[in-house]
Amino acid sequence: MGGVTAASAAPIVLVLGDEELLATRAVTETIAAARAAEPGVDVREYQAGQLTVGEIDEMLSPSLFGGRRVLVLRSGQDARKDLVTALLAYARHPDPDVQLVVAHLGGAKGKAFADGLRSAGAEVVPAARLKGHRERVAFVRGEIRRAGGRCTDDAAEALIAAVGNDLRELAAACSQLMADTDGRIGVDTVARYYRGRVEVSGFTVADATMVGDVPAALEALRWALHVGVDPVPIADALADGIRTVARVASAGRGNPYQLASSLGMPPWKVERAQRQARGWTPDGLVRAMRAAAQCNAAVKGGSDDRAYALEKAVFSVAAARQGVAR
Repeated sequence: MGGVTAASAAPIVLVLGDEELLATRAVTETIAAARAAEPGVDVREYQAGQLTVGEIDEMLSPSLFGGRRVLVLRSGQDARKDLVTALLAYARHPDPDVQLVVAHLGGAKGKAFADGLRSAGAEVVPAARLKGHRERVAFVRGEIRRAGGRCTDDAAEALIAAVGNDLRELAAACSQLMADTDGRIGVDTVARYYRGRVEVSGFTVADATMVGDVPAALEALRWALHVGVDPVPIADALADGIRTVARVASAGRGNPYQLASSLGMPPWKVERAQRQARGWTPDGLVRAMRAAAQCNAAVKGGSDDRAYALEKAVFSVAAARQGVAR
């Protein structure tokens, strides 16, 4: 950011997207860059829906403040038509001493405004909500890289499993890991810092069971129950894991991205199920489904010992994978 100068800053910046963390960060970093280039820069922020054409004309007038200015318009999609017209006319010939930053959700509302700013040459900073698991993995790796560290795909996966999908929490977790380590983030690093949280998910129990790792599955199960996770979603996750592997295995080997559309599931889930399917036979999957159904009946039917029903299911499913009748 130290290399940014007033002359090199884009006169118009369009922050486009509905992911609050990314949009807020983009605006904050643009303002920080302007202040780094000129500490005395005048920064003003406004809600686009509350501005009139007369007010924006005053703000963009060179005589009003003097010196360099940054004008931030939040919720650009709410700007009224006359304001949009005035701003798009300004965008064709912007004042070199003014940086206009427009935050826009990027949806259908106010689309003509965003498209007009883009056509006028605005610098577009994407801030769209991350749609899939792979994008969140890339986000985690990018956060670590921004802070000068390195992070493997597996470590990013583990962090998401531990912290969840909320970007603010993921960003905070990345920052904490970078503060407390040498910056080389692997699965073992995440496991050390988030042990207990990683094992809470029922899907973690299911994933370990499906690859035959009984000790890991039992550890995850016992921890989940210890911290108060309801047994029902754990049983559901186990059943879902078996069904997913069965569906993917029956589809045959193929590119996860091509199979994803026909199976109606995301590519990362297909890819994971393909890995888990190794070692399974059709007969084994049938026995595993039977074990999962018995577990569901016990857990949802008010069994006296639901923990025992879940543990028994883990053993039975793992045995089915090995071709052992239980």
